[in-house]
Amino acid sequence: MQRWISAAMFCLAWPGAALADVAGQGCTALAARVDSVPGRGPAFLPSYDQAESEPALAGAAFTYDNALAIIALESCGKHPQALRLGEALLAAATQDRAGAKGRLRNAYRAGPQTGTPQPHGWWDAKAGRWAEDPMQVGTATGNVAWAGLALMTLSEPRFTQGAQILARWLADHTASPTGGFTGGIHGDGAGTQVLGWKSTEHNVDAAALFHWLAWTTPAQSARGFVARQFENGHFLTGTLPDGVTPNRATSGLDAQLWPLLLDNAPAQWRQAVASAEHAHGNNGGFDFNDDRDGIWWEGTAQAALAYAAMGRQADADRLLGLLAGQFSPTGYVWATSTATLTTGLALSPDSKTDDFLYFRRPHLAPTAWAVLAAKRWNPFTGRRLD
Repeated sequence: MQRWISAAMFCLAWPGAALADVAGQGCTALAARVDSVPGRGPAFLPSYDQAESEPALAGAAFTYDNALAIIALESCGKHPQALRLGEALLAAATQDRAGAKGRLRNAYRAGPQTGTPQPHGWWDAKAGRWAEDPMQVGTATGNVAWAGLALMTLSEPRFTQGAQILARWLADHTASPTGGFTGGIHGDGAGTQVLGWKSTEHNVDAAALFHWLAWTTPAQSARGFVARQFENGHFLTGTLPDGVTPNRATSGLDAQLWPLLLDNAPAQWRQAVASAEHAHGNNGGFDFNDDRDGIWWEGTAQAALAYAAMGRQADADRLLGLLAGQFSPTGYVWATSTATLTTGLALSPDSKTDDFLYFRRPHLAPTAWAVLAAKRWNPFTGRRLD
């Protein structure tokens, strides 16, 4: 509590203090975490701290989180550290245990990377076997696109070639004849399932990557899908598993905010922020969904960047002031304000409940988003907002 009070008083005393405080803490934490990985070669960062009691999270390096870290480190001017993560991501994008026709996975084993990066897994002593989470060994469209955006941010031909490989995978495996891109693949081997639903958020990611690569047709397809999800001043989260029927049963903060960061986003899309404030706003921050059972710090950082993109810097600074007090002792920003945060989403096509939850653990993703907001860096374009 004292840390939050000190940060809040500091930010009130100087309007630019929130940016400096969050940027300074975040950039230092991310760079130090990369430097702590033994050696100087490719590396992946763990997505969560304090997750030792959960084998599915302990030592898991989620692709999305590490892609964000690369982009954030570049915004910090920490290129050597971004490069180490980029080398690992490039290896994952171009090599896979399945061989030449392999694919990028949703999560890898954190730490130094030698040879082909291996998907995250753990020894299940009770069952006496090696275990893997079907979601983690699957391939989500949005994660592939974020990996491509991170490689593009590194601005070297070999990384651009890696991004092109990822974009080609999306075009070949998730493009829909009715427009937009489907969710990807769940599981591996005999348990593989194709995900037929379409996500607004995933299509924003894909639109940004294809646009950056100047692949006009797929970029228009993804962006067109996003545009069709805008109705009555807010964005739907996407479709049901048939890929056509609108999903009006769930809400997602990122679906309201990320479209605003696309190049030449229509002014009318800004109405979605007012909708997000009404449906997701909670105790000064933002929840993932509209049940408002806590603050999702990753989404709150995303809102700060969206406010900055709209020219609402005072609102962005207010959120950054809150984020300045959310750095955990390990350096990562806390994932949530409460012990458990619901999302209204399911982890698996076979889930019987909405079992995708966030917990109050230090988390890489909100740390990276906090840096991007403080640096006013748009991850979808690879440049500062101003």
